[in-house]
Amino acid sequence: MKKIKIIQVGIGHDHSIPTYRSMVKQSDVFDVLGLVLCDGEAEKFAKKLKSYGDVKIFTLDEALEIKDLDAVAIECEDCDLTRYSMLFAERGVHIHMDKPGGVSQDEYERMLSVMKKKGLVFQTGYMYRYNPVIAEKLAAARRGDFGEIYSVEAHMDCIHPKEKRAWLGDYPGGMMYYLGCHLIDLIVLFQGLPEEIIPFNMPTGFDGVTASDYGMAVLKYENGISFAKTCAAEPGGFMRRQIVVCGKDATVEMKPTEQYVDGANITTPTVIRKSEGGWQAVYSEERAQPFDRYDTMMRHFAEYIRGERENPYTYEYEAQIHKVVLAACGVSIDYKARIKL
Repeated sequence: MKKIKIIQVGIGHDHSIPTYRSMVKQSDVFDVLGLVLCDGEAEKFAKKLKSYGDVKIFTLDEALEIKDLDAVAIECEDCDLTRYSMLFAERGVHIHMDKPGGVSQDEYERMLSVMKKKGLVFQTGYMYRYNPVIAEKLAAARRGDFGEIYSVEAHMDCIHPKEKRAWLGDYPGGMMYYLGCHLIDLIVLFQGLPEEIIPFNMPTGFDGVTASDYGMAVLKYENGISFAKTCAAEPGGFMRRQIVVCGKDATVEMKPTEQYVDGANITTPTVIRKSEGGWQAVYSEERAQPFDRYDTMMRHFAEYIRGERENPYTYEYEAQIHKVVLAACGVSIDYKARIKL
């Protein structure tokens, strides 16, 4: 089995360290060459850089000239994701780019267009897509196990210090852009494009922070209403993360969506409850086994590149979901317009 020769570009994204560790851990899959520090990262993230240990650091120009490079993992800050991705797309390199795809729809679509024309693998860092419990429930929904789905309720909360919550002001929608994007992606995967999106993003005002650290968006469908809710100022919010899928025939609750094991690895939900029936509903309950949230995602990326697995997420879908996320963030955009790349 050919190893994927890969380099990580950037450390500014919150998923940069665990993504790198996942690739290194999967040494039978990846040949991790090292790291590229993007503009200003050496100073801005000096403490974070220490977590990489004795890693080989390349300049951007050096990385771009590696002739047998198979892929890159773009893990810089969100505002620079598409800029660095485009540099490698133009050189014919497969790309894992962390979510949600930058702040400009036009730049994102231009980059995706280059990827498509060159036949390159493109994967975004929506790790919930690869969560085995969520993946199984998506498959169940497509089989019709829930009947007609009329609602998805999705929470992804946490508690961040004042500085992190203030940083959210750099992005449209604040928390809806930062974490809510994961939830929007799942709602659309379960239900398709909504008829209407109503954003309710706002600041809590705690500690004088004016950024939208409380995000909520309502997605209206012909047969019901779904919502995504995300907050950066909720004590215990991490353990209240949950996905609830409601259908005509059954309801499933996944809570918490993930939790830490040994204080380090983020895993699958601990409890999954499925309810069927009327007032005295019968429900089944199961507990998931620990699972690193990044491992399957990165392994699938390698399998896409080697042609062992087909990427179910098309260039067009990635462009479309980016539009939906921006609309949920309050950006005026025609998220239902057909994507042409």
